[in-house]
Amino acid sequence: MGTEHASGVEISEPFLPDSGKVREGELEETIPEWRDQITVRGLVVSALMGSLFCIITHKLNLTVGIIPSLNVAAGLLGFFFVKSWTGFLSKLGFSVRPFTRQENTVIQTCVVACYGLAFSGGFGSYLLAMDERTYELIGVDYPGNRAEDVLNPGLGWMIGFLFVVSFLGLFSLVPLRKVMVMDYKLTYPSGTATAMLINSFHTNTGAELAGKQVSCLGKYLGISLSWSCFKWFFSGIGDSCGFDNFPSLGLALFKNTFYFDFSPTYVGCGLICPHIVNCSVLLGAIISWGFLWPFISQHAGDWYPADLGSNDFKGLYGYKVFIAISLILGDGIYNLIKIISITVKEMCTNNGKQNNLPIVQEVQDSESSKLLMLQKKQDEIFLKDRIPSWVAASGYVGLAAISTATLPVIFPALKWYLVLSSYIIAPALAFCNSYGTGLTDWSLASTYGKIGLFIIASMVGGNGGVVAGLAACGVMMSIVSTAADLMQDFKTGYLTLSSAKSMFVSQLIGTAMGCVIAPLTFWLFWTAFDIGSPDGPYKAPYAVIFREMAILGVEGFSELPKHCLAICCGFFVAALVINLLRDMTPVKVSQFIPIPMAMAVPFYIGAYFAIDMFVGTVILFVWERMNRKGAEDFAGAVASGLICGDGIWTIPSAILSIFRINPPICMYFGPSSSS
Repeated sequence: MGTEHASGVEISEPFLPDSGKVREGELEETIPEWRDQITVRGLVVSALMGSLFCIITHKLNLTVGIIPSLNVAAGLLGFFFVKSWTGFLSKLGFSVRPFTRQENTVIQTCVVACYGLAFSGGFGSYLLAMDERTYELIGVDYPGNRAEDVLNPGLGWMIGFLFVVSFLGLFSLVPLRKVMVMDYKLTYPSGTATAMLINSFHTNTGAELAGKQVSCLGKYLGISLSWSCFKWFFSGIGDSCGFDNFPSLGLALFKNTFYFDFSPTYVGCGLICPHIVNCSVLLGAIISWGFLWPFISQHAGDWYPADLGSNDFKGLYGYKVFIAISLILGDGIYNLIKIISITVKEMCTNNGKQNNLPIVQEVQDSESSKLLMLQKKQDEIFLKDRIPSWVAASGYVGLAAISTATLPVIFPALKWYLVLSSYIIAPALAFCNSYGTGLTDWSLASTYGKIGLFIIASMVGGNGGVVAGLAACGVMMSIVSTAADLMQDFKTGYLTLSSAKSMFVSQLIGTAMGCVIAPLTFWLFWTAFDIGSPDGPYKAPYAVIFREMAILGVEGFSELPKHCLAICCGFFVAALVINLLRDMTPVKVSQFIPIPMAMAVPFYIGAYFAIDMFVGTVILFVWERMNRKGAEDFAGAVASGLICGDGIWTIPSAILSIFRINPPICMYFGPSSSS
């Protein structure tokens, strides 16, 4: 979610092999009405889990910006909570409604819609880029960085902003659900994997495995929570104490941010993210902090004034941010062109059977008749509860009108005609992104947002272009992101025999939850921690990057440090070439070629989290070699437990910080006196 590569989920093998088989009793299964698929207990569980995952997403957004998929954790915890609740009531003698896979799918949809807004809502990127801290960090005298382009976070306007922009994407593509899911047979790999996961829970063998996975998740959640609590006691006051600043690889490497900081969250991310993503992050850290920044530092006094502060954009800090931006833009633009080309080609040929894309294949085997019957039943249920096209059209037009009138009140520089223009072209972009996501599982929501940012910022110019560009970025990201998420949910619902109407309504409910829960959980971080401090744990790296992009859209490249533009162009071209090599070479070669988007993240943040994620990927690699089946079944649960436990500790940690209760011990490491 934070970056394009991280917004898709790596499909783990145990969820997919059965996708071509008919479960026992599936054809005779009685399907509840769409209203019965949405239950009060399901919505309560969705709100609780949505709050937890919003906190986890905010923490990742405000630290490193990489958001792994939490679908496995959401599916497991949703199944566990409702099963535990129904089991408890049954033991007390109450009659309880059976827990169906359709209800499980509704919970999953609500949770993902809720915590998805913690990312697409811009709390670690475009919204935070408007605040005073980011303005001061870039420099009050920096060209194009005006004091008038400052809007500090506020609960009222953030909740209002989300409510007026987050629902349009849901209405933009509803009439095309049959075309996307049934006619084109788009796979939506994450949605398919989620459906296989939920389907497996509701079989005898699957329920037994799910119970073991939940037990494993709970075990590592407890370990992670206890470890995070233990670390807090030694973290002292300031930013140089505790295990988070442990020079595990030596003091020399520690100065260049190479150290293991004992973070369960980042180790868990390493267990979930594909090996190539983790290795790409580490490679980016080695290139930037191991070679490039020390090399540029040697030219202090020549390329840039030697007496500048560590966070001055006219110095080394400027190189870090702009080179990271060039890699991100190069990767994003390449993949945008690639996926649009794939989309146009597929639509022109109407052939969904390319070997190099994850398209559903026709199965010709002994179970073909059962599969045809199952597909007929899936089609029938998917089309049964229709969502009239006039509802979608009137909903989109009405919400667009409200948003066009409201957004200029929140952001005066964003004129109504610019908002209206965005909403006219947004459905086409939402379709491109949703179709591309269905083919490749690769959502380019933030790339579309950045394009909108540059266009609007350059159109408005120096008189408010920065805030207008950032707000337009949010509008575009929200529409294309939620539209792709909805189509993923339709695919999941199709495969779990859930009603399309229940999927749509649950997405609406989850989005409404997210419009409130995401700002509230962000406010917990905002009031408790020093958000945006370059020397603190919550650096909010993408806030600086997005504001600089908006300034570039207004001012151009005239104020970059010496040779910075040339280096940026080199890395931009390198990103294009690396992506081209990944697509042109055989799989046995391309699987070892790094991902530029992943490489860009440590350029600005540091190498420490890359070490943690690499430790996670090494653990998974060894585990797969020793016991592949065990790794396939439980790696996701272990990773989710580590991430969730550390995320839960954020709540008591924030409360302690609000009440100014500081850790009692500062554990600090430095050179011995003799050296």
